[in-house]
Formats: sequence, structure tokens, C-alpha cells
Amino acid sequence: MMLPSIFGENLLDNWFDDGWNSWDYSNTSLMNTDIKENDNDYELMMNLPGVKKEDVTAELKDGYLTIHATSNQNKDEKDEDGKYIRRERYSGSCNRSFYVGDAVTEEDIKASFENGTLKMTIPKKEAKAVPEKKFISIEG
Repeated sequence: MMLPSIFGENLLDNWFDDGWNSWDYSNTSLMNTDIKENDNDYELMMNLPGVKKEDVTAELKDGYLTIHATSNQNKDEKDEDGKYIRRERYSGSCNRSFYVGDAVTEEDIKASFENGTLKMTIPKKEAKAVPEKKFISIEG
């Protein structure tokens, strides 16, 4: 018989959950992202709960937009009020990358951060045309 915890669930529930999902906890589940296409741009909205604005960076390199976030929760097992029996909030760093094209520059992208949501507007830009090779006809 399982002992109930103070949270109204079995104390060892995590041991009996679907193990495949709980062990495969990738950073993308921490950075849930919606991307909406408009006529002239794309809107990216990313949830970053518990992350402060100063702990979020965005870098554009070789056509890839990379968003990096850090959350520094205290990892102590005990604080001044008592001992933790369960800690599920994420602490650490994570990042996501999106290909936006070589034509987009840092100045083109507009970003804001409010209430744990990062919003970025990325303009649609034509890719640079690759020059077409022209050959001289050789007769004979």
C-alpha cells in the first residue's frame, strides 16, 4: 500500500509514471514556442516562466537565431523554513535555435520580454540571389 503524501498523491508516483516521457525531458519542453507567419514578418512567442529578462540572450550567427535562457533556482536541500521533499522547478540553462536566413540582421529583429514571455518580430527577407553562370557557346 502506498503512503499518501501531503500533496494528495502517492509518495512514489514518479516511479510509476510513464518512464519514457519523464526520462526524456528535453530543453525544448522548457521553451515552448509559437511562430506565426504574417504578410511581412514572423512573430515568435516563447514561454520562459521563472526567467528574468536579464537572464535571456538572443544571438544571430550564420542565419541562425539562438535564444539562451538561464534560471538560477537555489539548489539547497534545506532552507530557513524547512527541508524540501519535492523540487520540480527547473534550474539551469537551455537554448533553442531557429534558421531565419542569412539576409536577416540583428537590427532587423525586434524583441520584448514581459511576464515570462519573449516576443520577437523577424522580417521576411528575400534570400540573396545566387548569380547565374553564363557560358559562351563554342562552335565547331
